[in-house]
Amino acid sequence: MPRFRQRLADVPLDQGRPVWVDDPHFNLRYHLRHAGLPAPGSEEQLKNLAGRVFAQRLDRTKPLWELLLVDGLQGDRFALIAKSHHALVDGISAVDITSVLFDTQPQTPAIATPPRKPWAPRPLPSPAQLLSDALLARATHPAEAARAVRALVRAPRQVLTSTRDGLQAMGALAFAGLRPAPPTPLNVKVGPHRRYTWVDAELAELQRVKDGLGGTVNDAVLAVVAGALGRFFRHRGIDTDGLTLTVLVPVSVRADSEQGALGNEVAAMWALLPVGIEDPVRQHAVIRDSTAFDDERQAVGARTLTELAGFASPTIMSQAARLQQRQRFFDLVVTNVPGPQQPLYLLGRRLRALYPVVPLAGRQALGVAVMSYDGRLGFGLLGDYDALGDLDTLAAFLRESIDALAAGASVPRRAAGGRRSSRERRPVVGTSR
Repeated sequence: MPRFRQRLADVPLDQGRPVWVDDPHFNLRYHLRHAGLPAPGSEEQLKNLAGRVFAQRLDRTKPLWELLLVDGLQGDRFALIAKSHHALVDGISAVDITSVLFDTQPQTPAIATPPRKPWAPRPLPSPAQLLSDALLARATHPAEAARAVRALVRAPRQVLTSTRDGLQAMGALAFAGLRPAPPTPLNVKVGPHRRYTWVDAELAELQRVKDGLGGTVNDAVLAVVAGALGRFFRHRGIDTDGLTLTVLVPVSVRADSEQGALGNEVAAMWALLPVGIEDPVRQHAVIRDSTAFDDERQAVGARTLTELAGFASPTIMSQAARLQQRQRFFDLVVTNVPGPQQPLYLLGRRLRALYPVVPLAGRQALGVAVMSYDGRLGFGLLGDYDALGDLDTLAAFLRESIDALAAGASVPRRAAGGRRSSRERRPVVGTSR
């Protein structure tokens, strides 16, 4: 993966976006690290270690990823904690990387033969070259605009129809995000430290909720999060009557032809979580109906904004993002990424569980990431260390919310033998973006 040997180079005078260049000092030993828990290491110790790892800022002068091997877990197990910048990979490409790192068979694979020609970094571009390339790219924008004008003359009706639909879709996307978020314990200034925990669920259980109540698995996931947050706020003594949270939901706008490519191909959509509704079935119905109306048009708008971002000033885009954070237009991020549904192996050892991470924004004390793997759903909860000292309580409410929604949808309860043993359910791998 050549991108994993590259770092960012800033354009002088901030006249363009940073560019990827080969790192002339690339050293794999810096990125692959080793840590050990005092045996027998517990899940609680692993969670504490993950929280500290996720709190540490990646060095911007090196390739933006790290992979930590953690020894000493009870049950003769080990864990991997992967961390990479969102500019390097998004959720979909992270899944693609997982399929490369792991094996689909338990047999230990043969040692890979080294390449015939050792890798050598390309020469670093000079500051003058970076600046000239940025100015040249900026100068090409008028040509793109002229090409659009020519297309308008050739096919005015088709272009106008496409433009109208795109603007309407962007309007739906913008309107969904222009509802100021109410003040909650999640909308606070976050510090530099993090807590991390996880919750397991059966994918089939939420699929049966979808079959029983309609909507999608993602609707069921959002309903589970809404139910957990409502319980959590009421546990803290917060009046949730009529309280609705605005959630930013990252969506992949990666085309089918771009599968396997690195980089970030994600745009933002918004969803409303009625945490004040205590009936899980009614709560799910509200979420299902609202997302069914908005998702398609927001998705079109997200893709349109992504396409326009190539022509917009990066300063304007970044200022808009900062304004959104200052105005608290969303309370938290909830992301749901489909992962591999077959068992994976590393050095002949089966990957037991997979938990994702979504980074925290400026005034969001909680991030919820969900990834499916081998018939399971792993909920990864990342919280600000000081604002969410009771993150484990929220995790317990998330488990309760899953059970309550399944019961409301008349989903058969799992038989005692249907649950995996405590040893099997414990994680061997935690991942982060």
